Amino acid sequence: MSMDAAGWDALRLSLLVGVVATLLALPLATWIAWLLARRDFWGKSILNAAVHLPLVLPPVVTGYLLLIAFGRTGPAGRFLEATFGLVLAFRWTGAVLAAIVMGFPLMVRAIRLAIEAVDPKIEAAAGTLGAPGYAVFATITLPLIAPGILAGAVMGFAKAIGEFGATITFVANIPGETQTLPSAIYALLQVPGGEGAAITLVLWACALALGAVVLSEWLARRVARRIAGT
Repeated sequence: MSMDAAGWDALRLSLLVGVVATLLALPLATWIAWLLARRDFWGKSILNAAVHLPLVLPPVVTGYLLLIAFGRTGPAGRFLEATFGLVLAFRWTGAVLAAIVMGFPLMVRAIRLAIEAVDPKIEAAAGTLGAPGYAVFATITLPLIAPGILAGAVMGFAKAIGEFGATITFVANIPGETQTLPSAIYALLQVPGGEGAAITLVLWACALALGAVVLSEWLARRVARRIAGT
């Protein structure tokens, strides 16, 4: 599966975007999942709907909304550039943001299901013994939901490296700068004779996705065995 320099650039950028997006989104996804699973508050249904909105919106619409908000003329974009010198639109950092937004619902859902599977009585028992809430979460809840967190991380990573619609709308398809694997495949398919190179990239994308799933299953089994004490 040999590739030219542009293909390797797209592969490296996809891996970079996937890893950075997953690491940035995971703590917030875990917190939001815990809120939705364990707390009742005004606006909970609104928060839940907002979290899952990218799943039902066309990705191009999500990308356009990101462009309006985080473009250089958008309110958030102007603030980030003036305050931190951070530009997102038509940069690889914008691809990270698009990947976070699109993968966030999948991460939250996987982690929320894991939290809901934990008996609240176990957490309550630790609380009655005087353990503060953060200690209960760190020592009781977090180890029990570790497989769910791993599953959410893998789903977020897989979505990040496979995201196309929102990414190409928000950061375009600039070779060497914003061109990820999906956008590189799309570009090759628009060129006569580019099918061979596109198939190579497709095989790499499949290998990455399969490797992520296998690694997730292996890690989840190890964590489950450790929790069970075997």
